Amino acid sequence: MTDNNSAGLPTEPPTEPPTDLPADITALIDQTRHEETADFPVERGYVWTSCASVENGNPLYWDDTTAVEITGGPVTPPSMLSTWFRPHHWAPGRDAPKLPLQTHFDLKARLELPEAIIAEFTTVFHEPVRPGDVLTTCQRLRSISPVKTTKLGRGRFWTIDVEYRNARGDLCGVESYTGFGYRREEPAA
Repeated sequence: MTDNNSAGLPTEPPTEPPTDLPADITALIDQTRHEETADFPVERGYVWTSCASVENGNPLYWDDTTAVEITGGPVTPPSMLSTWFRPHHWAPGRDAPKLPLQTHFDLKARLELPEAIIAEFTTVFHEPVRPGDVLTTCQRLRSISPVKTTKLGRGRFWTIDVEYRNARGDLCGVESYTGFGYRREEPAA
């Protein structure tokens, strides 16, 4: 991995995990984790509210006749993919709040890196999400860097993929997050 930009972002994925990683972290690479089913089905009311908030008048989201002609029925905006899986902070019967991107928080805790940012984010879309779909998701740690020092502090970059599937098992999209977990450097005395 090289750091040839001013933000210190990785520009090439590592080919092998660093040798100084704890074995339990190395074992997580490319493993499916945190498989979950959404707490609620995809709902058109959310779509209309989202579209209205940004004045998105695309008839695919508002007019059933147009949606049937073009996509075989109503679909949701691709940009809403993660909306259907953002956990509600509270729900009846839940003892602790659910966190999105749990693998990110797991890495922060296990590697004792109290601070973190998402340095890069991409989404690849596949099958459209449709009203009534109940999505499932899983997370995969794709890579983790050797220790790096950036302007923020000393830590590691990691890339996590979040895969979204509908109830038929069709892949709807993959979000890739590159995070940087770090510890702030103490100022020299």
